[in-house]
Amino acid sequence: MGVPSDASPESGPLPEVLRRLQEHSPPPDPETLRDCYPQQWAQLAELVQRAAGTGESNSAIIVGPRGVGKTALLNCVLSETGAGTDGRSVLVRLHGLLQTDDRAAIRHITAQLKLESAVGDRVFGSFAENLSFLLKALRGGNKEESKTVVFVLEEFDLFCQHKNQTLLYNLFDVAQSAQAPICVLGLTARLDVLELMEKRVKSRFSHRQLYLYGVSSVEALAAVTRSYLWLPPTVTAAARWNRSVERLLQERQLTAALRSVHERTRSVRDLKLLLRHVVLRLWREGRSTPEAADFTAAVTTMSFDGRAAMLQGLSVLELCLVVAMRHLTQVYDEPFNFEMVLREYGKFAGRKSTFQSFTRPVVMKAYENLQNLELIRPADGGASRGQKEYQLFWLAATAQEVAAAVKRPGAVPTEVAQWADSALI
Repeated sequence: MGVPSDASPESGPLPEVLRRLQEHSPPPDPETLRDCYPQQWAQLAELVQRAAGTGESNSAIIVGPRGVGKTALLNCVLSETGAGTDGRSVLVRLHGLLQTDDRAAIRHITAQLKLESAVGDRVFGSFAENLSFLLKALRGGNKEESKTVVFVLEEFDLFCQHKNQTLLYNLFDVAQSAQAPICVLGLTARLDVLELMEKRVKSRFSHRQLYLYGVSSVEALAAVTRSYLWLPPTVTAAARWNRSVERLLQERQLTAALRSVHERTRSVRDLKLLLRHVVLRLWREGRSTPEAADFTAAVTTMSFDGRAAMLQGLSVLELCLVVAMRHLTQVYDEPFNFEMVLREYGKFAGRKSTFQSFTRPVVMKAYENLQNLELIRPADGGASRGQKEYQLFWLAATAQEVAAAVKRPGAVPTEVAQWADSALI
């Protein structure tokens, strides 16, 4: 069957949806991100507005695993507040993978501020003198008429590897001393980013950190899904496509697919990957509207990694720890560490006099095996360097996969299966 005319590369819903699902593209409706991260949105918007409106300098770091929407959230806030386009502020973006030293950083700052002609052939003795000259060049005669510079530092932790951390030191020093109105916003996946800073840099940082652990609920993921899939009437066959999307959002099968994404990663990036699977499946099969079965098939494709087989090969103790992790995730909806899992497991083992209780070293060994099998994944992408008992993790297995492993005949004692029932909702 050929591709229908309303799904051809030149027109129709499918090309438009694929364009929206490109890497790093935020949801078309920024309100969905506001609903996912209301507190972080409000704090960021206040920081940027105060910097651009009153010239109040400040700094903050947005911390969270890759793919949860840090860059998308910041871009939406900057767009809403008009940073860089309101005539009162200038936006400067730096990336740790591109600006690998201070010389490259100051060159990009100069280019983005469009001050190459002002710098000319001047020779500066230090990075601080160069940066000070650039900021002064933006002044209109007094502080009230100065333009606020909003610095966005992607992969912030990589800037901590620069020699003497000169760039960070000078940016934070300017922000703290109010030499010129600037706002420094860093983005990183490392929870231990403050430990990477030198003492003199840390003392000038505002210590304001905003944490994004992932989309908070399945309902929020559904809202993001609708934002990416809903098309304006200017797109060919948009009305038919939008009707199918509205119908899908009411189906339990789609809710189950979104719950699977939420349990695995809570990541906007993985949600977009799921949607790309669905759209490409439609394109390949020559269909113009999605069905709930397309989402189920996409989830199966994404999760086919042998995880279910690994779960079925775990020992009784390891399965008990997985059930304890499910309990913690269900109750607190936050990452867990070894001490939390050990305490949850201890509560169960203490109530069952017939169940064999294991010592702490044995439990730790089982916990480390789950980590080696990648059945639990670091909440910070593996960047933490703290004590292993307190490193935060997410459970990578879904409730359905855990249930299938626990309910196999003879897999675990009866009391463990009963304990698991309350965690596998």
